[in-house]
Parts: sequence; C-alpha cells; structure tokens
Amino acid sequence: MNQLIKKIKKQKQSPISKTVNKRLKEFKELGKKGNNDWFCELCFCILTANSKASTALSIQEELGANGFLYKPQNSLCNCIKRNKHRFYNNKSKYIIEARKYKKIKNLLGKQKDPREWLVKNIKGLGWKESSHFLRNVGYFDYAILDRHIIKSLFEHGYIKQKPKNLSKNTYLDIEAQFRGIACKLGMTSAELDLYIWYIETGKVLK
Repeated sequence: MNQLIKKIKKQKQSPISKTVNKRLKEFKELGKKGNNDWFCELCFCILTANSKASTALSIQEELGANGFLYKPQNSLCNCIKRNKHRFYNNKSKYIIEARKYKKIKNLLGKQKDPREWLVKNIKGLGWKESSHFLRNVGYFDYAILDRHIIKSLFEHGYIKQKPKNLSKNTYLDIEAQFRGIACKLGMTSAELDLYIWYIETGKVLK
C-alpha cells in the first residue's frame, strides 16, 4: 500500500478526524448562506493567492462582508497592508473589480462549469484559488493544488515532477491523480485535501 494512503488512513482513525469533519460541515453551512457571505469568502481566496491563509484570514476577520463590499479601495489597501500582506495594492484593486459580481452565488448557480467561469472572470483567481473558493462554499469535488499538496503527490510518486507553472491542462491532469487517491479512500477531494494538508503542515485550515 502506498505510504500516503497509509498515512491518511492512520489520520482517519485519529482524533484529527473530528476536526476535519467539523471543517467540512462549516463549508457545507457556508454554502447554504447568501451572496454576501459567498462574496466575503471569494475575497478571502483572492487574498490567499501568493500569501499565507492565516494572513488572509486576519484580513477577512477585520473587514467582514460589509468591508469587502463597501469600503473604498484606500481603506481596503490600508487594512491589507496593516496585516502584512505584500501585495496590498493589487489585492485591493482585485476586490474592487470583483464587486461587479456581488451576487456571486446566484451567478455560479447558472454556470455549467463554475470553476472555469471564476478563472475567466475574477481577476486574481487562477485554477488553485478558484478551486479553493468553491471547496469553501461546499463544492467538494475540486482539488486545491497548492505547494503542500504538490509536494506530497511528488514525494509519494503520484507525479513525476513538481511543475513550475500550473497551466489548465497540467492542473486537470494532476487533479485526476488526486481524485483517484480520494476514490481509493472513499473520500471527496475536499476531505482528502484537509488530511494531506494536516500531514504536511500540522494544521487544518480553510
């Protein structure tokens, strides 16, 4: 049996499984909420690109949905900068531009491929962060291929090399491998992501 699968099965039987299940439940609950909460989460994911999730979380907690929706760009920029995010100018600009899609939940509900729509329409979101956002609002079949996940897949022989850039085709190819692991374990991609992230970092974040 592959070492990664052994590690995940071990964690599945450990107390951390309660934390993982709690986080998945939180994602499902957020998915039931309205456009404002979804937009707030969208901004969180814009902020996580090229930054730590903990930094983005601090900014999200300070601003909340109302801040992301209504504060002027200079206020957003100052908050992002104050929380030690390096790309405060670009991130504040992306959030302002995303406001034309305030009714993000309604919009995505009409899309045949919500992830592709996000990649094409939300500046600052690529395949990884679009997958991240969708996972956080209850879409559990996408893989969030961040450096921790890529590192684990490479070290356990699922991919031959760590790609320098994740094009659409490369992303989907690796995602197929990821989904195969999830299928073997009887998990969703969302659940598998949380377990691998915990194995790699010792944390279960959103």
